[in-house]
Amino acid sequence: MPPSPADPSPAADPRNTLWLALALSLGAAVSLGITRFAYGLLLPPMRDDLGWSYTLAGAMNTANAAGYLIGALTSPWLMRRYPPTTLLVGGSALATLFMALSGFFTEAGPLLLQRALAGVASALVFIAGGLLAAQLGARRPDRMGLLLGLYYGGTGLGIVVSALGVPWALELAAGQAHAWAWAWWGLAAVCAAATALLTWPARWIACSVAVRTSITPSVSPDADRLAVRVFRPRDFAFGLAGYAGFGVGYIGYMTFVIALLRDQGSSPGAITAFYALLGLAVMASSRLWAGLLDRHRDGQPLARLNALLGVATLLPALTSAWPLVLASGLLFGAVFLSVVASTTALVRHNLPPSQWAAGISAFTIVFAAGQIVGPTVVGLIADGPGGLARGLVYSALALWVGAALAWRQRGL
Repeated sequence: MPPSPADPSPAADPRNTLWLALALSLGAAVSLGITRFAYGLLLPPMRDDLGWSYTLAGAMNTANAAGYLIGALTSPWLMRRYPPTTLLVGGSALATLFMALSGFFTEAGPLLLQRALAGVASALVFIAGGLLAAQLGARRPDRMGLLLGLYYGGTGLGIVVSALGVPWALELAAGQAHAWAWAWWGLAAVCAAATALLTWPARWIACSVAVRTSITPSVSPDADRLAVRVFRPRDFAFGLAGYAGFGVGYIGYMTFVIALLRDQGSSPGAITAFYALLGLAVMASSRLWAGLLDRHRDGQPLARLNALLGVATLLPALTSAWPLVLASGLLFGAVFLSVVASTTALVRHNLPPSQWAAGISAFTIVFAAGQIVGPTVVGLIADGPGGLARGLVYSALALWVGAALAWRQRGL
């Protein structure tokens, strides 16, 4: 279907819209798939080499989440001054820099600082990319769920690259002091390549669509109702609370599940397969849940997906049987980024485009706040009796509490 005369921008072409969403997904790959989740693969060798407790190992992702919160808090102010395309590419470049610097330190203090700074940069990338994906979806309201899923599914690409690249880098650097540093540098090189590729969708969108205000959405029967609505946190209280539960629960799994599998005796090849398949499931999730996100204007998608994540998180805490552990990874990967997409869809369904940035930022803030709590608490629990398995039970409970809260969120 060609662009209409009234809407001549290249982004109006549905084929270009899909390609732009896929290209934007590199931002999600950098900001979450690599900058945050690759650390789960590096935690065991760094902990062995540097003599960390699980509490300190978890604190590294707590620092990253604290930085993410700072980025989320400052993003509305920055978006009033800079176009989201600038924040997308600039934030990705900064995330690349901080990833590279993480390979030059062995003391906990500088590493905590690098993780925090990488979190700030990744928040700017993730929020700006999510806003651009939502604006692209306004051109195709019938495919909004798919377009958001494609963007957030880019995280899976970053996870797959990390799952394959980190063991390879560790093997090449075997025998050298602090071999894990080479993995950080390799991941930084991948981030640099993704940043270069991100300039293409950023340039297209900046040239063809007025992103500093909003992309004009298709007229809908709800247009008049939405036009006068402003974002108020109390209107989304249960959704925000449910999303905070997600932030607390999911990050414990993504931080420590590799360490748990290693403690349970899984081979390096099995761990690589587990994490790569988890990433592939993330990439496939855009198709799995697009209809759910499109149909519901309330908190049901967030509640249902949180509940499924709780099941996935609990499985490796109860058993080391490989089929069930693999099922846990596949289910977790197929669900967890769609939780993020569900909050963007909730904002898009209930607010006018001028309020999307405020709504997405608010959900990102509570998400980041939850992530600050999760890794350190799970680490503290893991250092006590019961170990990492008990820590993941705590994560599953947090997800189920989040599901119960989100279930009470109504459409406005």
